[in-house]
Amino acid sequence: MDFFHTLDLNFLGYSQAIASYAFPHAGGVALIESGPGSTLSNLEKALIDLGYTKNDVTDVLLTHIHLDHAGASGALARQGATIHVHPRGAPHMIDPEKLLSSAERIYGDQMDRLWGEFLPVPESQVHVVEDGEEIHIGTLGFTALDTPGHANHHHAYLVREVCFSGDVGGIRMPGLNQLRLPMPPPELNLEKWRQSVEKLKLADCKWIAPTHFGVFDDPERHLEDLARLIDAIDEWISKLMPSDPSVEEIDARFQEWTLQQSQAAGISPDMISKYEAANPTWMSAAGIKRYWNKYRAPAQS
Repeated sequence: MDFFHTLDLNFLGYSQAIASYAFPHAGGVALIESGPGSTLSNLEKALIDLGYTKNDVTDVLLTHIHLDHAGASGALARQGATIHVHPRGAPHMIDPEKLLSSAERIYGDQMDRLWGEFLPVPESQVHVVEDGEEIHIGTLGFTALDTPGHANHHHAYLVREVCFSGDVGGIRMPGLNQLRLPMPPPELNLEKWRQSVEKLKLADCKWIAPTHFGVFDDPERHLEDLARLIDAIDEWISKLMPSDPSVEEIDARFQEWTLQQSQAAGISPDMISKYEAANPTWMSAAGIKRYWNKYRAPAQS
């Protein structure tokens, strides 16, 4: 596949934690994912290695607006890039105050170190992308698939026979089969996630490329494993949550369960660290509790 390049943003010094996918075309270069503001200089270096600068970025297609995927978009928009984003995410790119406020509650004084600067995107440079829409850039068509579950403002993008799955395709490190499910608040929904997985299966791609991290040539296996992981987590949640545990207890128990899964799969400590950099397990505790209280607890009563 010579029509795109995987750019490693070296998040927090970790290789293969966050990717941006670059698509050269006659007018410059398009990206799927900008990455966070904290890795903008790494993105610039990677673009230079391809023969481009950030001024050559014409388009940024966001799978969703979480800071690790979209944080540098405003900076690239200031250089002229058009930002393509889900209808539910677009208002927060134009005015990110609520998004940043929500993130600050999770990350506290780590915000700047982790994510760097998040600049607003001028409304004139925001393109709101609808489900099924095909965006034409150069000779390529990027087809958006509305795929909630991880977030309600999530698109996967189909380009030729590659599915760029953002976070709805899970977390997977190169050379490994283990998947992890990123489940931060506030929009985790396992039922919608299952539906999104089925939608991706119907796309019948030959490769799948999650943002965390890289391109895999076994999308059928990947998506089947993802469906099984959703079921396993659903079962784990169903056993734990009726006792109404605290976020701290959920965190401790889920970290223990996740570590056991990785160890059983033979994942080395170094690779576990990469998984944690791409998807910190502790972030899922608040997501699980909110999901349970909003969707599942009412059904139990």
